[in-house]
Amino acid sequence: MPSLKSMPLAASIMALSLAAQPALAGDVVINLGYAAAEGSSYAVLADKFEELAEEYSGGSIDVKVRCCGQLMGEDEAFKAMQLGTVDMHVITGNNISPHFPLMDAFVLPYIFEDKAHAYRVLEGEVGQNFAGQLHEATGVHLLTFGFVGDRDFYNSRNPITKMEDMAGLKVRVPKNQVMIDTFSEFGAAPIPLPWADTPTALQTGTVEGADNGTSFIKSQKFYEIMPHFTVLEHFTYFSPLFASSRIMDKLDDSQREAVMRAAHEAGIYQKEEMTKQVDGIRAFLTGEGGMKTAEFDRSDFIAAGQRVQDKYSADKGDDFKALVAEIRAAAE
Repeated sequence: MPSLKSMPLAASIMALSLAAQPALAGDVVINLGYAAAEGSSYAVLADKFEELAEEYSGGSIDVKVRCCGQLMGEDEAFKAMQLGTVDMHVITGNNISPHFPLMDAFVLPYIFEDKAHAYRVLEGEVGQNFAGQLHEATGVHLLTFGFVGDRDFYNSRNPITKMEDMAGLKVRVPKNQVMIDTFSEFGAAPIPLPWADTPTALQTGTVEGADNGTSFIKSQKFYEIMPHFTVLEHFTYFSPLFASSRIMDKLDDSQREAVMRAAHEAGIYQKEEMTKQVDGIRAFLTGEGGMKTAEFDRSDFIAAGQRVQDKYSADKGDDFKALVAEIRAAAE
C-alpha cells in the first residue's frame, strides 16, 4: 500500500476507511446537515455532493440534505459525528478547534498570504497529513476542504478606516479562542455567541458588528440591518465536509469509493463556483444591498494578526508549531 503522504486527500482518507472496515452491501441513506441558510456556500457543496454521490453509487446511496440547522448547530455537530448520531455535516473550520485544537493553526489571522497559498497548503501534503491526524484523533473523516474564502467585517456603529475605529466595538465572534484574542488585539470588545444566536443579537444591538464569509452576509440578509462593510480579510475560512465513522462503516467498497469521489469533485465545484461569486456578492452588498464601505489602512491589522500568530506559536505544543511552520513555508 503506498504512503498516505503520496496520495491525494480523498484517496488517502478512503484508504484509512478501507483498511479498517468490512464491506457491507445494501442501500444506504445519508443525512447531511449544515447550519447556514439555503443558497449559502454550504448549500453549493452539499447539493453537489448529493447529486454526485447518488450518481456514482448507481442509486444505492440516498443523500438527504438538511439545511438551516435542521439536524443541529455547528457547535454540536462534530461531537455528534463522533458519537455516530449525525452522518455528515458541513462545519466551518474554527468550530472544529474545541474538538481538535490543531485546527487553530488555520484560524490564525492573516496566516495565508493569498488564496494560492491557502490551496497549496490544504490541497497538498500539509492538508493530507492534517486530515489523517484529525481522523486518528477523533474518528471523524474529513472528506474535502472545499472553497477557501475570507471573513468580511460589518457593523452598525461606524466606518472602519483604520484599526482605531474598531476600539470598544461589540463584535460577535464564534466560540473560538483565536478569534476572540484577535479581535481583542484589534481593540474591539469580542462577545462569543453561537451562530444560532447571532442574527437576533445583531438585530437587537446586543452586538454591533460581526464577520462572516462574504456569501453568508448576503444569504443571511445582514445587509438589511448592518450599514457598514469592510473587506478586512483578517481570517481565511473553509468549511469542510465531515463524515462519521458510523456512516462510513455502512458503505461497501464501491459505495465508499463513490462517496470519496463525490466529495472530492463537489469540493472542486464549490471552489470554482464560489470563487466566481465573491466579487459579485461584494458588489451587490455595497450597491443594491445599500452597505457603505470606505478606504482603510490594513497595516495595523496585519501587525496585530502577526502578534496573535507569534503568541499561539509560542504557547502551543510541538505539533502546532510544526504545522504553523509548514503553512508559512508553503508561502515561499
